[in-house]
Amino acid sequence: MVKLTAELIEQAAQYTNPVRDRELDLRGYKIPVLENLGATLDQFDTIDLSDNEVRKLDGFPLLKRLKTLLINNNRICRIGENMEQALPNLKELILTSNNIQELGDLDPLATVKSLTLLSLLRNPVTNKKHYRLYVINKIPQIRVLDFQKVKLKERQEAEKMFKGKRGAQLAKDIAKRTKTFTPGAGLQTEKKMGPSAADVEAIKNAIANATSLAEVERLKGLLQSGQIPGRELRSGAANMVEEEEEEEIQEEMQESVPMFEDMQSMRDEGENGDDVMQEDMHVNGS
Repeated sequence: MVKLTAELIEQAAQYTNPVRDRELDLRGYKIPVLENLGATLDQFDTIDLSDNEVRKLDGFPLLKRLKTLLINNNRICRIGENMEQALPNLKELILTSNNIQELGDLDPLATVKSLTLLSLLRNPVTNKKHYRLYVINKIPQIRVLDFQKVKLKERQEAEKMFKGKRGAQLAKDIAKRTKTFTPGAGLQTEKKMGPSAADVEAIKNAIANATSLAEVERLKGLLQSGQIPGRELRSGAANMVEEEEEEEIQEEMQESVPMFEDMQSMRDEGENGDDVMQEDMHVNGS
C-alpha cells in the first residue's frame, strides 16, 4: 500500500480527458486512506481513484472545482458525513465494485444536492429490497442511477412508497447501517460458522444452472450480501415435510382413540365383575 502524499499527487498523471475536463489520475496505487488532497490546489474537474484500497469515503478538503469522482473497485463500506461542505459541486460519483452493505449507509449522500449521477453497481446494497426507489427518494435530483436513467414512473413510485407517516416508518425500518467498531466496546468472541454442506451444494448447483452472465452476477451479489441461493426453497420443503409428519401423527392419534375407548370399556367391565364376585363371596361366607 502507498500513502497518498503531496509528492505522489504532484507526480501523478494530469491531463485533459475526452470531455475536456482536467483530470488527475491516481488509480492503481493501492491507497488505503484519502488524505492530503489539498495538494491538488483545486485544479481538477475529475479525480480518478479507481483500483485502490480505500475503505471510507471521506477526508476531502474544500474542492469547489471537482465535479466527477471515480472511485470504483475499492473497498468502500462507509461514506463520510457532510460531503456537501467539501465537494459543493460534485455531480458524478462512481462507486462501482465496492462493499457498501446497507441502505442506511447511503444516507450521507442525501445532503449532496448537486449529485445527478451515481453508480453503485456490484455493491451488496443493490440486492436490498426497494433499493432503487430508496435511493431515488433520498436523492430526488438524481438523473442517472447505475447507468440507467431515472424514469418519471420511478419517481412517482418512490414518492408514493415513502409518503406520510407510514412511508417514513418504512424508510426507517429498511435504512439500517452497517455496524462499526466502537473503541472501548466489548469485543464479540462468538465464532462465526461457515456455510453448511447443504449450502455449499446449493451454491454449486446454482452456478452450474446459470445460463447467462447476468444470472452469474445476480448470484455473486446474493453471496456478497450473505444470502444462499436455494435456501428458501429448502426451508419450504422442510416445512412441508414437517407438516406432513404432523398430519400423519394426528391421523394415528385419531385412529388410536377408538382402541383406547375399547380398552377403557373392557377395564370397566372387569372392575364390575370383580365387585360382583366379592359380593357373592361375602354372602356365602355369611
